[in-house]
Amino acid sequence: MGTRYLLDTNIAIYLLNGSLPPQALAKVRTMLATECNLSIIAKIELLGWPFPDKKRQSEAENFTLASNVYRLTDAVADRTILLRRAYKIKLGDAVIAATALEHNFILITRNTSDFAKIGGLSCLDPFDKP
Repeated sequence: MGTRYLLDTNIAIYLLNGSLPPQALAKVRTMLATECNLSIIAKIELLGWPFPDKKRQSEAENFTLASNVYRLTDAVADRTILLRRAYKIKLGDAVIAATALEHNFILITRNTSDFAKIGGLSCLDPFDKP
């Protein structure tokens, strides 16, 4: 199996809003060509977003239904606890990072600085120029 990616909530929102610049959109589409992976936290954050209308809400719901959503397992919860103790990061970010680490994903996020200090976690910002 090749490189696998976990989508952070912010990238999912940019994708669904159509607000990714063309270069970033091409990168994200390439990364998600075979599968789209989300943490349960990203699903909660995404579907909890205030949508401007029912059409946009339905698109987000369909997006999450078509994605592999990784649940909060004991292993992810335990790793989340360790990350929160070690790095003093927000709960949502810790769960997303723990999910990526537990499943050997590269995290696709616009907020790489939020995750930069976490040892062993690989992040990629599709907005970055090559």
